[in-house]
Amino acid sequence: MNEQQIDFGFVLPHWFYWGWLAVMPIVMIIVCYALEKRQFEKDGTRPKSSKHEDPNEIIVDSNIVIRIIDWLAEHSGQFVGFWTINAVVFYAFEVIARYIFNKPTIWVHESSFLLFGMQYLIAGAYAYLHGSHVAVDIIYNKFPKRGQFGLDIFTSIFSFVFFLTLIGTSYSFMMDSIGMRERTMETWQIQYYPVKAMMFLGGILITLATISKLYKDIKRFNLLGRSES
Repeated sequence: MNEQQIDFGFVLPHWFYWGWLAVMPIVMIIVCYALEKRQFEKDGTRPKSSKHEDPNEIIVDSNIVIRIIDWLAEHSGQFVGFWTINAVVFYAFEVIARYIFNKPTIWVHESSFLLFGMQYLIAGAYAYLHGSHVAVDIIYNKFPKRGQFGLDIFTSIFSFVFFLTLIGTSYSFMMDSIGMRERTMETWQIQYYPVKAMMFLGGILITLATISKLYKDIKRFNLLGRSES
């Protein structure tokens, strides 16, 4: 019997994949900024900030280091947030190629799950900045506001154990992967070391975001203590 050969059609070049992930969000951010500016010039109104607003939150004037950390968390989250568009386009391409032209791809699934993995790691700091991580607040909500800040301080200090472990482990993984020029085991065989580099970068970003939150919570805790005394 003759074996049927499968035509996999178009294969996305590795260099284009990595280059596109680096450039595409920058282009989208510039476009969004231009549209916002045009809207402001047209009707004099600015879109509402995406920043999480808590009406009961005590305003804390952060120092310049904390503002830089928050800026990094905010913009790194916005940057990788645009990657989601790529996954939608990739899978739409896969459906059309597979079911209309009978030419399934060898890269869409792998490129998408690698993309989401990197996005998950990098966006951790953004989610932490906006209080979007899952929290078990059954006991937390029973505490007064100052007690909640005290619990936040405790959990932030405790979380450093995990985040510093993530940084150390991912750094080792990254260096080993770069040294061996590691590639994935799938047919596409794209480079794996950029993914592991994102693990390391994500660990650094969320650790910095934790430092920022710890600083703010300590200031809020102290401010409430002074106001109650």
